Amino acid sequence: MQSAGRGNRTLTLSPELDFESSASTNSAIPAVTSGDNAMSDVARARWSRHYRVKPARHEPRGDDVPLMPDRPSYRLSDFDYDLPAELIAQVPAPVRAGSRLMHVAGATIEDCRFTDLPRLLSKRDLLVFNDTRVIRSRLHGRRETGGRVELLLERIVAPDEAWVQLSASHPPKPGGRIALPGGAAAVVLARDGRFFRLRFTIEEPLESYLERHGEVPLPPYIAREPTDADRERYQTVYARHAGAVAAPTAGLHFDDATFVALRARGIALAYLTLHVGAGTFQPVDAEDLARHRMHSERYTIPEATAAAIRNTRASGGRVVAVGTTTLRALESAASGDAIRAGESETALFVTPGYRFRVVDRLLTNFHLPRSTLLMLVSAFAGFAAIRAAYVHAIRERYRFFSYGDAMLLERDRDAGCG
Repeated sequence: MQSAGRGNRTLTLSPELDFESSASTNSAIPAVTSGDNAMSDVARARWSRHYRVKPARHEPRGDDVPLMPDRPSYRLSDFDYDLPAELIAQVPAPVRAGSRLMHVAGATIEDCRFTDLPRLLSKRDLLVFNDTRVIRSRLHGRRETGGRVELLLERIVAPDEAWVQLSASHPPKPGGRIALPGGAAAVVLARDGRFFRLRFTIEEPLESYLERHGEVPLPPYIAREPTDADRERYQTVYARHAGAVAAPTAGLHFDDATFVALRARGIALAYLTLHVGAGTFQPVDAEDLARHRMHSERYTIPEATAAAIRNTRASGGRVVAVGTTTLRALESAASGDAIRAGESETALFVTPGYRFRVVDRLLTNFHLPRSTLLMLVSAFAGFAAIRAAYVHAIRERYRFFSYGDAMLLERDRDAGCG
């Protein structure tokens, strides 16, 4: 049998396969401790603030890979799985479209290259992209006592005010001051859970200040400091509207040649904007999923995109969401058989049982254990299908998370409204 990286291969997995559960009270990604993946002190601290880790019990192989149990009702522990640390992509593929692509249609899995995407689509299909642009939204500062503080922007609410995630050994209280690079400072105005509202003392708009002094906000599972290369690669080639603090990573695979191939096939393209917030890294703490509070994100859907979706439906084509952020915006804007154009916010939390009204196919990366995004793709493609796909991905050494490989998911026949 060919390896997954050497051409295409179609595999059908039995939906009745029985896998051992790896459900636990901790995230099951093993700690990265040595070798090429060794963490810097800053990266290690950032990781430990976001994820509880435990050592791998063994090197998973073949059917030994424990995955999410198949149960009629779901809790947080049902979305746990063991992932070898070396499969967490620390750098992007040498070229954007050089990644692998797993096509999942129910119990059928096809190993492809990302360059195969155009042939997997029909000329009546519509690809919808999120054209948000990532800003350099991570800052390092010091409290008046000298303690270190790390800020990750959530949302700018005024020229000199923003909500941020703030990490410190002793978080400052309202009124506390933080010294920042370039002689700037910030004062804490309020706190709401993990988020702090700050007023910045700066001599330019906050976006301009961040562009000069901020860092690329690499996710905490990338165990290194950002480089100049990340300024280009942690950004889609079609990014237009600044405001995101995390990349819509499914779009990172697209390059100019891919767009040329898509247009040559007659595949339509459309865009919306959803500014991904720092809450995308927020862990789910409650075992009872009904208790999880989803973060809210702003989105804008142009009338041209709403019209393109209507035309696609009328022609019998399929709506393909590029990324979970695109899907959440489209499903949030659904109104009967139509899409509402305009600006709004979404706190949509998708779990198995959700009925999708707009999106027929989803292009996405592989997602963290115990995450809202893993729950979303399980709802979309089917819990058993995603479970089998992740077993296959680990066995075939796919690369995971933001800089990793991609999946093209077909919507489960029981997950739609029609």
